[in-house]
Amino acid sequence: MPYATAADGIRLHYEEAGSGTPILFIHEFGGDCRAWEPQLNYFSRRHRCITYSARGYAPSDIPADVDAYSQAIAVSDALAVLDHLGIARAHIVGLSMGGFATLHFGLMAPDRSLSLTIAGAGYGAEKQYEDYFRGVSLEVADRFATLGAAEFSKTYALGASRVQFQNKDPRGWQAFADRLAQHSDIGAANTMRGVQAQRPSIYDLEDQIRACVVPALIMVGDEDDHCLQPGIFMKRCLQASGLAVLPKTGHTLNLEEPALFNQLLAEFIAMVEAGRWTPRDPRAEAGQIMKTT
Repeated sequence: MPYATAADGIRLHYEEAGSGTPILFIHEFGGDCRAWEPQLNYFSRRHRCITYSARGYAPSDIPADVDAYSQAIAVSDALAVLDHLGIARAHIVGLSMGGFATLHFGLMAPDRSLSLTIAGAGYGAEKQYEDYFRGVSLEVADRFATLGAAEFSKTYALGASRVQFQNKDPRGWQAFADRLAQHSDIGAANTMRGVQAQRPSIYDLEDQIRACVVPALIMVGDEDDHCLQPGIFMKRCLQASGLAVLPKTGHTLNLEEPALFNQLLAEFIAMVEAGRWTPRDPRAEAGQIMKTT
């Protein structure tokens, strides 16, 4: 079983398929490396696709110390995987927790990023919900630690932005829920405490985000309510970004709508590689309604 080694010695299990321009897929809190299967199957036809299980997710190592988990460490781990594979630059694709990691990857290591696909990122970013999000994240961490993933996954998998997936694709949703039930109790709890509850709001990073010139695609489901406004905010701030809103869709974008997700991502990557995904034309003034002179 292949592993990359993080800066602090933690082993990160990764999988890869295909050849060509590399794409690194970073999973969400409720997923692991298996969550990107529809994308690896599709994109490995013409790309070198890599995904990995974050620290705290078996078969990667599961540190018992919460201080071994943070947003910055998550970016460092992604870089460690690329370094291990000898990859200088890659398209970075992330969902939710992985979407935050992708954004921070672009801010911290723009020279290693061919592009950024930031999907379903926004929970805890809205300033009016910031304190609530931190509190509920710690409560969720306690549930994973005390009840265990096998039990608490039954609740977590039925969140307000997960039921769309269950309604459309009960079989796919059940596979997602079953994988979640297999997660490490301590790994899930520490990830929630160290990464989710502690990451900065993207609204506090506005200056850094505005300075980022890496081509970016932001994707959000229209029923993933707490990602909609953060998605618009990132669209307005990232210089070379586009925003795709998927209709009647919740949080688990890549699994809930795999064909549409793949289509949008494939077109984005093709545009980037053709040099045609550029910063917004300065003539497209956001404050203008109609041109009169």
